Amino acid sequence: MTATAAATATPEPAAKPAAPGAWTPLKRPVFRALWIATLISNIGTWMHDVGAAWMMTTLSPSPLMVALVQAATTLPVFLLALPSGVLADIFDRRRFLLWAQIFGTVATAGLALAALFGMVTPAVLLVFTFLIGISAAASAPAFQAIVPELVPKEELPPAVALNSLSINVSRAVGPALGGLIVAATGPAAVFALNALSFVAVIAVVWTWKREAKPSRLPREHFLGAMRTGLRYVREAPDFRRVLVRALGFFLFASAVWALLPVVARERLGLDATGYGVLLAVLGAGAVSGALVLPTLRRSVSNNTLSIAATVLFAGVAATLALARDPLLAGAALAVAGACWITVLSSFHVAAQTALPGWVKARGLSVFLVVFFGSMAAGSALWGWTATGFGIPVALLAAGAGQLLGLVVAPWNPLRPADAGDHAPSAHWPQPLVHAEPDLDRGPVLVTVDYAVPAANTAPFLAAMTDLRRSRLRGGALTWAVYEDAARPGRWIETFVTESWVEHLRQHDRVTQADKALQDRVRALCAPGSAPRVDHFLGPAATPDAPPAPPHDHASGASP
Repeated sequence: MTATAAATATPEPAAKPAAPGAWTPLKRPVFRALWIATLISNIGTWMHDVGAAWMMTTLSPSPLMVALVQAATTLPVFLLALPSGVLADIFDRRRFLLWAQIFGTVATAGLALAALFGMVTPAVLLVFTFLIGISAAASAPAFQAIVPELVPKEELPPAVALNSLSINVSRAVGPALGGLIVAATGPAAVFALNALSFVAVIAVVWTWKREAKPSRLPREHFLGAMRTGLRYVREAPDFRRVLVRALGFFLFASAVWALLPVVARERLGLDATGYGVLLAVLGAGAVSGALVLPTLRRSVSNNTLSIAATVLFAGVAATLALARDPLLAGAALAVAGACWITVLSSFHVAAQTALPGWVKARGLSVFLVVFFGSMAAGSALWGWTATGFGIPVALLAAGAGQLLGLVVAPWNPLRPADAGDHAPSAHWPQPLVHAEPDLDRGPVLVTVDYAVPAANTAPFLAAMTDLRRSRLRGGALTWAVYEDAARPGRWIETFVTESWVEHLRQHDRVTQADKALQDRVRALCAPGSAPRVDHFLGPAATPDAPPAPPHDHASGASP
């Protein structure tokens, strides 16, 4: 090839990086250690559930008391997930997770000692189970929020799938192992082993050298942080779509989990060992699904995968409703395991990537509330339906409900894993002030003055609708946009924050996605014009001086 030809030849496109494999995140030492420790801890938790349920049948054979054991396990997660998410965001997540695990260790060890010395009554068992549930509620949002800190963004989908796999494997192994230990030595042994399983997680978290990210601002107050988190969820369409889809799936999919024990016993004629085999098959299906998912994600979107898996899971419910052959039911459950991990990991990935780091634990805690709430409500609903109308009717209705729930999918698609960049942009300049205001002074009114050509009015207002959500997600209480009646084309954007420190937090929370949106707005302004920003502070009252007039302001570049 001549030099001229070489100079003018069209370069070949760069090869697309290979997608990470199913096990790639396990090459990260901290993630690998935490994954193994969590698997051990999850097995201990399922062993504990078997021991607690069996002990309650000996203490009080009432079905209500046995059911209350499960309620005491899940109720803390439903009630405390959101407060736990707030605390995991405003405190160091590593330390918060560490103390949550230590609390769980103490509670589980206390129950083991009480069982060993014959001091367990139904009330004591329920109290300790509730305390252990508090540890789970405190740990879950923090644990999920730290996953993006342990793996690169491109490895997040397989990392989430591996965590879901850990839960499903432990679900298959834990109950069977717990049943054997209870039969051999009694419930006290599984309680003690569960306490030891907490130690594995504590050891990993204790030795993890998490990079501290110091802030120049004081820590958020609890109630204010909770309001900010809920406001973010309300103004984040991508995340709200995940919640809608999750509610539509889990409410109906819960029927398979809730009714599987009675299906195994009454429809398939299996004993406890046979039921354990069904759970193991379901876990094996989940393992297979986790292995195949990375390959599928190279050509199929999360949204499409979740829809296809939902349709197949509905078919599993119908199969279990009609099956009398354990082999057919086992084959269906293997498919169910693969579908379950596909849907769960798709929802988790979409939720993780829709949240910036500063609000991740709070957002994921809302997802947990929807998950556990819909699973609990669905279990009660399908149990009642099966009691009144029969198991087949309940399972067929649940399968039909899953298909019906997909009606909302076109309006609530899951975002691609690489859509949007929620990394901090730090592109807002510090406000210009004549004197640094007190951090708690407020409210703060921010105005942004735009000059917009008439031809750009429609796209400008469309972009401002998206900008409104951005301002509210970052902490604004109110937002509005106005056109100058005397000067057409002059638009004023206004938003209010609670205090000066809350506005400074807005500066820290702005993301690359927010920057791209603000660049789009500026591109619609008149050539050569730059939006002007002004900050107005509420009156500052002091004990020995009258309030300042309500016109103190600072101005600077547009946020």
